[in-house]
Amino acid sequence: MAVNAVSNGAVPDSPDTLQSRLESVGYLADTGLATAAYLAIRMGRPLFLEGEAGVGKTALAHALAQLYDAPLIRLQCYEGIDAAQALYDWDFPRQLLHLRASEAAGINDVKQLEGELYDRRFLLARPLLQAIETSPSVLLIDEVDRADDEFEAFLLEVLSDFTISIPELGTIKAIEPPIVVVTSNRTREVHDALKRRCLYHWLEHPAYDREVAIIRRRLPEVTERLATEVAAAAQLLRLRDLLKPPGVAESIDWTRALLMLGARTLDVDAAARTLGAVLKYREDTDRITAEGLESLIGSIGRG
Repeated sequence: MAVNAVSNGAVPDSPDTLQSRLESVGYLADTGLATAAYLAIRMGRPLFLEGEAGVGKTALAHALAQLYDAPLIRLQCYEGIDAAQALYDWDFPRQLLHLRASEAAGINDVKQLEGELYDRRFLLARPLLQAIETSPSVLLIDEVDRADDEFEAFLLEVLSDFTISIPELGTIKAIEPPIVVVTSNRTREVHDALKRRCLYHWLEHPAYDREVAIIRRRLPEVTERLATEVAAAAQLLRLRDLLKPPGVAESIDWTRALLMLGARTLDVDAAARTLGAVLKYREDTDRITAEGLESLIGSIGRG
């Protein structure tokens, strides 16, 4: 962690304080998540967040960046990503232009040209190198479960000491290691070695009361009734065997869509017109529609 940040008091002195500060920037963390984040920051360990899509994993990284007034540097993982795409690359077009310009200027000293071609100005810093060179910063390694095993092993090495060796330039070490949030939607199991390097926390969908609070915090203009009805409907949808149960992000989008249509309550007609904001698969939409939106809306109760 941000040992320097700890030493200068920038880090909250308890999970409760962190929870309160996260709330001040619009992120409502429960006690378990606030404790995990607090310990990860204080211990200088990456925070490994696992859970279904839309439960707020990525949003926590954004909130921490806002809280520390630090840039959020995101490494989006995908199948086939390799070290060069995560660390650095050389800007070959600019190197070629420099070479041609040097030749036109009559510079023929091969050794000098080689040295110039691998100057720092021709290095393209990718997310990991950016995070190591930026203090303070929050590094989000998003959806690590989409990457290959080899990339996991590479990440483990980088996250161990936040040091990168570039043969042409030497070793670069973080002055102050970034706060690191690693997320996984658990589309596959991530290796134990990477998990052991991190503090692990499984993030559930928010409970009903917390979801209502999140919706109202994100959309202050929403009425309490609409927020409670959307949250109740989302909770019910998660009990169905859907391909993609709605996350809290979908609940917020659904509420926002309803507001844009001027709805003040969640009725069958409004739900039917905005279902695409909360369900993202045709099969899920067909299923809920076939079961009857009247049944869903009728089950949420009215305050």
